[in-house]
Amino acid sequence: MSKIEKKVLKIKEEFLKVLKEDEEFRYVIAGYLNLTDIRTSLAKLAEAQAKTEERLTRLEEAVERLAEAQKRTEERVTRLEEAVAKLAEAQAKTEERLTRLEEAVERLAEAQKRTEERVNELSNAMKMLSIQVERLSDVVGFSLEDVAKVVLPGWLLRHEKINIESLERKFLEVNGELIEVNLYGEGEKNGLKITVIGEAKSRIYEKDVKDFCKKISRIEKTLKPPVYKLMFGFLIHPTAEKEAEAYGIKLIASYMR
Repeated sequence: MSKIEKKVLKIKEEFLKVLKEDEEFRYVIAGYLNLTDIRTSLAKLAEAQAKTEERLTRLEEAVERLAEAQKRTEERVTRLEEAVAKLAEAQAKTEERLTRLEEAVERLAEAQKRTEERVNELSNAMKMLSIQVERLSDVVGFSLEDVAKVVLPGWLLRHEKINIESLERKFLEVNGELIEVNLYGEGEKNGLKITVIGEAKSRIYEKDVKDFCKKISRIEKTLKPPVYKLMFGFLIHPTAEKEAEAYGIKLIASYMR
């Protein structure tokens, strides 16, 4: 062991001896040691505090950002709630309109049903009226036919120089079928025989002339020419005059003399 080491060892022994024997010295040394530890601890604590404050600052910033995000979220939620409320209100109005529309459609369907019933009633009434008119037409036709039988012979003599004693209702046979003619008669014109064939209708329209032409076309071949064709009625429609002229049919009104 060197001299220095021996001196150090001796100093340690003396130091420990004094520390053991001198109570006041022990307190001084203990106080010195504790102060150093406290300073070290305080330095560490200050460093930890600084780090904590940094973390707190970051946490505060994060909380602030979170608060702002929460605020924006609440604003969006508020707008969404308002939009949902408006949508609910619009939906309620739509349902009300649909309800009114359904009621209107139901009323329209009922009105349509009543209209159809009235149309059916009117259709039935028209059918009955048509039957009655047809029967009346037959009655008037026979009456008109009687007038024609009296008036036409004189008219034919005065206007057409056709001398005919009388006109009658007659059935003509065509290919085994009997076709009825209202007015039929045989006479003379300028010493030559002529056949007069006609039809009595209370009102003569274009369609009546066409129907008469169809009948004439079927029976004309069975008659000896010349054939004088006429229609006699209370009223002659202008459309009938054109058609009659085209087919060579004379239209005579009851008031013509």
